[in-house]
Amino acid sequence: MDSKARLDRGQIEILDDAMARVLSRKTPAERISIGFNMWISARNMLMTHLRKSHPEWDDKLLEKEVARRLSHGTV
Repeated sequence: MDSKARLDRGQIEILDDAMARVLSRKTPAERISIGFNMWISARNMLMTHLRKSHPEWDDKLLEKEVARRLSHGTV
């Protein structure tokens, strides 16, 4: 990892050099697929968490809350 790497409000994550090399060898389509699958995974984890935390919520309300959270409140 770069010794000049910073971790503050302006930079949430620091990409490891080895992972950067792996990702640089991927095609754009492969990188988009990886990102999409990460988004689906986050959505599924959030849905599971909310369903357990709020068993009284119906599917429509769960979907609405998941969308709100994943869009940072813009939906």
